[in-house]
Amino acid sequence: MSVYQYGYTDFLAVAAGAAIFASGGGGSYTDALSVLADLAQWQGTVTVQDYDGGSNCGVLALMGSPDAADSLTFGDIANSVANTVAQFAGGTGYPLECVIPVEIGPINSIVPLIAAVMSEFTGIQSVVNGDGAGRAVPELPQTTYSAAMPVSPAALADNAGQVYQAQSALLSAPTAAQMETLAGGIVSAFGSVSGIALWPSNPANNFALSGSYIAGTLEQARQLGLFLLNAASPPSATAVAGEITQLTGRAASVVADNFYITAITQSTTSQSLDTGVIRLDNTVDPANSTQTHYIYNLNENLIMYSAQSQVPDIIAPDSICYYSSATGRGFSNAADDLAVYFDSRTGKSTGQPVSILRIAALPQFYQAAGVLSSFAALLRNIGYAGALPYPDKGYDRTRRQ
Repeated sequence: MSVYQYGYTDFLAVAAGAAIFASGGGGSYTDALSVLADLAQWQGTVTVQDYDGGSNCGVLALMGSPDAADSLTFGDIANSVANTVAQFAGGTGYPLECVIPVEIGPINSIVPLIAAVMSEFTGIQSVVNGDGAGRAVPELPQTTYSAAMPVSPAALADNAGQVYQAQSALLSAPTAAQMETLAGGIVSAFGSVSGIALWPSNPANNFALSGSYIAGTLEQARQLGLFLLNAASPPSATAVAGEITQLTGRAASVVADNFYITAITQSTTSQSLDTGVIRLDNTVDPANSTQTHYIYNLNENLIMYSAQSQVPDIIAPDSICYYSSATGRGFSNAADDLAVYFDSRTGKSTGQPVSILRIAALPQFYQAAGVLSSFAALLRNIGYAGALPYPDKGYDRTRRQ
């Protein structure tokens, strides 16, 4: 079992690497930096390791609209985590000893780490090196956990300073899809951001997390982040794609190199998901463009079209990832991240170039029961009913958890 000790600089690296892996979601990278700034004087470390198969564990995240979290602070996350963990322990009867990210993203990769920093209050002693997708996902069913583990009970709580002051809820549902609907309504009532703990792994379900998660992805995000943060100058998009392939074994390539974000259409759904379209052109002024691409997102990027092609450039579950060789960083669809590259006041590009990377989905991810069908449903909702990049072998819907 590989065991790592992550300190403050490692947290920064995780956020930087996750900002690329996340396929436009997983929380704002700008917010992650703001949150982590409050830990700058912290001298401790957090244990990150494989799941031992015998500790009480659960999936821990923030849930809601990235744009609703523009003023997110360390205190917001710390309070939400403490309140959620307390509610989850009461609901399951097993206090958490470790937690695992739901996905890889700038915020949702550091939330479990922050929970372990606060072990005095949460009891959490370690973070599992992995997640349920190898990227960020729009909804709970698009994870390896979905069909492999019982999703209930799920605990949600807001960021009140004391547990007794918190808005909280303990939910039960037979499937991840139903839990998504229930939790989305609760999060909206809380104010569009909430802590959430679910998919318990404890003696009651024979420690179901074993074999149900994608191992190693948190450390991969850290290593990619160190590659970016330690570079003497921003690496090219091609170099970043090569590093990703080396770290993960997943094929990564540059689909659009040094384009410009020239238009954004974005809104928030009733279930606190940001939905929109990002336009990219190969010139700052779209009137002079000879190549145009459109990215459709639901928090995360789902599909990318080229105006010059009859078939999509990239389709989920493959990742559609942002990187800029001007800033040397990845970023998300959150408004504060996009502001570096697009000026919403003028409706024009800021002149900072953006590249789009395709990262192939892991077989463990797209072969997990229900994942492809769930992505297909999301894509149909935005008007795409064509083929996905991988064959869906079908699954028994009665077995989904």
